[in-house]
Amino acid sequence: MTQVTTDSIEASVPAYRWWLALRDLAVSAIVVVAIALIVSLLLLPLQKAQAQNKGELRIGYQKSASLFVLQKAQGTLEKRLSPLGFGVKWVEFPAGPQLLEGLNVGAVDVGYVGEAPPIFAQAAGAKFLYIGFDPAAPQAEALLVPKDSPVKSVAELKGKKIALNKGSNVHYLLVKLLEKNGLKFTDVQAVYLPPADARAAFESRNVDAWVIWDPFQAAAEKATGARVLADGTGLVNNYQYYLGERGFVGKNPKVIQALFDDSVEQGIWLKKNLQQAAAIIAPLQGLPVDVVELALRRYQFNVKPITPEVAADQQKIADTFHELKLIPTAIKVRDAVVLDAR
Repeated sequence: MTQVTTDSIEASVPAYRWWLALRDLAVSAIVVVAIALIVSLLLLPLQKAQAQNKGELRIGYQKSASLFVLQKAQGTLEKRLSPLGFGVKWVEFPAGPQLLEGLNVGAVDVGYVGEAPPIFAQAAGAKFLYIGFDPAAPQAEALLVPKDSPVKSVAELKGKKIALNKGSNVHYLLVKLLEKNGLKFTDVQAVYLPPADARAAFESRNVDAWVIWDPFQAAAEKATGARVLADGTGLVNNYQYYLGERGFVGKNPKVIQALFDDSVEQGIWLKKNLQQAAAIIAPLQGLPVDVVELALRRYQFNVKPITPEVAADQQKIADTFHELKLIPTAIKVRDAVVLDAR
């Protein structure tokens, strides 16, 4: 039998301690590697998202902007911008002037409004650019009278009360309609009311006529049987404009082009599928489907870069508003326009 001596035990202790230390070191290394692997796996989706979304397109819109409402609901723009590393943030505004203010202070990068708000904003010193426009939609704004009104022509409105939203597209339409019929703006009693209040005044017969745009126009026609005395055909274009914050537009031309491409594509789909589009948009606008469908029929959706002719048409409106003293100073629309270079 082998005898274990004190010397042999003392000789083996350092080796045993060394083996234990080596084992502990190996276990620690394995734990560290495992933790690092777990953390990297947990962070991978975040890192991937950060890599894919390096920027954000903030879009200012109004609930009445049907195409934007559709694009937001369908998520098509988000898909189109993803390869460019951009996400989308939709910011709703109650009306055009508030949207222009948001654009001016940097709260949004792009907006969509009618003809009047950018004129007032430019006169107030706002910094923005006209970057695109949708085709003319003169039938999407009109002068309405109650269905049983004795008034049969615009000329018969001399001395009558006409409700309108001050400084809006329809303000210009009314001026042109009166001019065509041999009347001046001072020949009628302008009653300045926002759409909801104007609708109430119109239905209660506190005004004789109402000049308004879609979808409010379509809603009045469907709900009250309001009669179109005259629309903008042959007098005004009623363009809708895409506006952009100067710095963002200059730095992100591919993002702007992607927005235009998606708007054109979805606009084509909308016009080919009016009933389906109206069914999607109507609950988001809080309107009946048939009202939305009627309004969609009168708008055109095919955004294009601004042309000199379109800028000149907008200048006519600005000059008219200055003559009516609606804006304090004359403006040059071209100073805020990105013209089509093609």
